[in-house]
Amino acid sequence: MKRYLVFALVGPFVGGFLLLLTTTYQSGYWAQTNLGEVGKLFAVFFKSLQYSYLFGFLPSLMIGAVDDILLHVRRIGPVVRMLLVGLFAFLLASLTYSSRGPDSGAVQFILYGLVGFVPAVISSWLVHRYVEEPRPAAAPT
Repeated sequence: MKRYLVFALVGPFVGGFLLLLTTTYQSGYWAQTNLGEVGKLFAVFFKSLQYSYLFGFLPSLMIGAVDDILLHVRRIGPVVRMLLVGLFAFLLASLTYSSRGPDSGAVQFILYGLVGFVPAVISSWLVHRYVEEPRPAAAPT
């Protein structure tokens, strides 16, 4: 249960911030930036944080479920599990957010994929590091 709580708390927070950074970069906002505009970015982030949790809660729980399923596969270690969860989230986020029109490209696909990859890997690492994982049952002798 703690696994899902970590994914639900960390995922929308980090993913929402990365989504805001990606959309501001895609819109050309970062062409001429000063310190005041960076302050506006954080103000917008904290004003829109409730929407990040509203729309990111269920996808984060789904990624947490994938992490939980991979935990029960004995041959997959923690690092490989983190990478598999991150790759799954990368594909889902890039297919969800990136467009398929004439303005699409590799940069857009990668940036929106990182919106899913980074929170998934961070959440999976936090779960591995700080949440007690069940031990697999010993093989009968």
